[in-house]
Amino acid sequence: MNSIKTTNPKQTLPPVILGSSSAFRKLLLEKLHFPFTQATPDIDETPLASETPQKMVTRLAQRKAEALAEQYPDHILITSDQCAVLDDKPLGKPHTFENAFRQLSSFSGRTVRFYTSLHVRNTRTNRDYQALDITEVEFRDLADDVIRRYLEIETPLNCAGSFKSEGLGITLFKAIRSIDPNALIGLPLIELTEIFYQMGYPLPLANKER
Repeated sequence: MNSIKTTNPKQTLPPVILGSSSAFRKLLLEKLHFPFTQATPDIDETPLASETPQKMVTRLAQRKAEALAEQYPDHILITSDQCAVLDDKPLGKPHTFENAFRQLSSFSGRTVRFYTSLHVRNTRTNRDYQALDITEVEFRDLADDVIRRYLEIETPLNCAGSFKSEGLGITLFKAIRSIDPNALIGLPLIELTEIFYQMGYPLPLANKER
């Protein structure tokens, strides 16, 4: 078990950068009650040949942090990546109604696994921290008209898996198996809190430490 570190009373939290333009990840990080700003890393997200989904999301989260590191010295950088997997095949964002309909149809009565990576780089100490959450989502038997109604209401075309679990997407599920419900939305907050402990910033922070 990791030992708990405490902060130096004279040391405040370095500026925090969320390396994502996602409004969903922004809302999740706001739960932890410390200030941060968002920046969008510019990287090539093309999967490598024979790369497993687990390795892909871990690599991409690390690359996002690396892309921001030079621009943000003396910061804490938080990046993440996510991939849905069915029958050992990675599934991307649908981008169109037709693709989303096909994805959700293929999920009907099945269990889909989501890999959500987390990478934290502290450019003040030049240290990196990683975590990987695995969440399994068991879908209901989904009739075509149910899928169409859902997509028309919520239009989750830029969401991995073609749904928003924090919204109406929950009606599509029979069960969720995970250690952290936040991970499915896009950011594993339990693992992130553990990393902040390891860095010497136990959450929640006192006002003077923010």
